[in-house]
Amino acid sequence: MTQEIKDLIAKINEEGVKAAEVKAKEIEDLARERADEIVKKAKADAEKLIIQAKDEIVRMQDSSLVLLKQAGRDLILSLKTEINAVLERLIVSGVRQALNTEELTGILTALIKNHSGKGNIVITLSAEDAHTLEKVFLDGLREEVKKGIALRPSEDIQAGFIVSYDNGKSSFDFSDKGLAEYIGSCLKPTLKEILQ
Repeated sequence: MTQEIKDLIAKINEEGVKAAEVKAKEIEDLARERADEIVKKAKADAEKLIIQAKDEIVRMQDSSLVLLKQAGRDLILSLKTEINAVLERLIVSGVRQALNTEELTGILTALIKNHSGKGNIVITLSAEDAHTLEKVFLDGLREEVKKGIALRPSEDIQAGFIVSYDNGKSSFDFSDKGLAEYIGSCLKPTLKEILQ
């Protein structure tokens, strides 16, 4: 009987161990399946995040490129504006230097002497030039050409003059601003080509 009990205990142990091994194998297989599922899900999530990150990088690069292009255009426009302003200042300065009192006297004398019309001549110029010209030559020139000549000072003119042969109804603008505008209109196409 002891042998039978020992055999029975051995059989129970053997069946218990086998059952435990089978159960352990089932648990291990289930754990592997779950681990595989977790790894697959983690890989899928990681791939999804990588794709999203790449898309975001592309969007950011595109956005940065657009911003850089816009900044470049703004810089070029600002530069062109500044270059045009410098050109205008240089032209105005050059015109003012060229139209000094001596040159102005010579030009106006020629214009007045060569005018054959009957209307009064109105010359608009800077207050300083008007004062100087009135002292220097106006009275003598009036006698010589026997025409009504009026000098009108203007704060808008720094150099040069505006002349009217019909008492101010129409005029020819030879002021610093008028000449600078004309010279600028001639130079700006060339400048535009250079800037492009």
